Amino acid sequence: MPGPLPDGEPVPSDGALPASALRTVGARGFGVYVHVPFCSSRCGYCDFNTYAPGDLPGWRTEGYADTVLAELELAARTLGAAPAVDTVFVGGGTPTLLPADDLARIIEGIDKIWGLAPDAEVTTEANPESVTPESLRALRAAGYTRISLGMQSAAPGVLRVLDRRHSPGRAAQAASEARAAGFDHVNLDLIYGTPGETADDFAASLAIAIGAGVDHVSAYALIVEDGTRLAARIRRGELPHPSDDVAADRYLAADAALTAAGFDWYEVSNWATTPAGRCRHNLLYWTGGDWWGVGPGAHSHVGGVRWWNVKHPAAYAQRLADGRSPGAGREVLTAQDRHVEDVMLRLRLASGLPLDVLDAAGRADAERARTDGLLEVVDGAAVLTLRGRLLADAVVRDLLP
Repeated sequence: MPGPLPDGEPVPSDGALPASALRTVGARGFGVYVHVPFCSSRCGYCDFNTYAPGDLPGWRTEGYADTVLAELELAARTLGAAPAVDTVFVGGGTPTLLPADDLARIIEGIDKIWGLAPDAEVTTEANPESVTPESLRALRAAGYTRISLGMQSAAPGVLRVLDRRHSPGRAAQAASEARAAGFDHVNLDLIYGTPGETADDFAASLAIAIGAGVDHVSAYALIVEDGTRLAARIRRGELPHPSDDVAADRYLAADAALTAAGFDWYEVSNWATTPAGRCRHNLLYWTGGDWWGVGPGAHSHVGGVRWWNVKHPAAYAQRLADGRSPGAGREVLTAQDRHVEDVMLRLRLASGLPLDVLDAAGRADAERARTDGLLEVVDGAAVLTLRGRLLADAVVRDLLP
């Protein structure tokens, strides 16, 4: 059977899915992702599908919640009787550029269509400068249970290189305000390896994040994406390219500091103080669950079918206004595709990859990785060691056919 075309196969105008996909909806959990593509300014390292004032004629956030609700109605017609929603994640962009009332309406719409599970996790991302104590209280009252704040760094020079607009202390202050508003689960995102960042800069950022009293920290190595302002500056020689050796040192520093402060890693780039603090929505992705992605450029996965929406907000809104699916293309995953993704994603988890997922050759490769100190076997699962986490991509490649 030939693989999908480069842009995938067409999505039916009504968004219909194969019966085989619908039979297993929610077998590994069911979530909703909502993409909000608006930012007050564009960070120099970002290549997400986001738009700042001046990027789009008539750029406006008004009415966006209504467009999201229109896609949710389409999703309801497509899926029919889907299970209750376990997790919702509103990302971007900067979701909190929408009024809190609009973010509340989106959650109400999801609950009306499918129903939120009694213990549903409901997350929104936010930039530190885009929230206030009042807006945070409104979000918590609307049913949001978790907030993820883009801190990135506490070093002024690093924030300038990344084109971040908040002051060095604002992220920790916003985290404190979120806790005061009633959020039990608060995440701070960090980026390490930015050109010009020193070891002391990163150590100070870690200390501030830990001191903010959050229960979750994500730390990612800076990736220079083609087409971004940061890539252009590096290409012109204005900034050095990030060093892999420095990134490894920063990762080790993050793990040491976070572990000492009572955080446990549960995915290569994510640490939490308790199991309840782990991001269940991301775990849904990593363990092969189903989710409907709403918004321009959003990706979805249901029962082995993956599809993605058109990227341009105007084209997205027009398709929905015309009663058509905003899907730009889709692919039906083969058994081999799903196996590859299972290995790639589950090996990144502290719970590990069950060895019985691998064939005989894969298990032999896992044994060699164990001998090399990259894996350990815990309760029948291959789990990355600390050194293995530094080389996770290489370990995954070795375990795949």
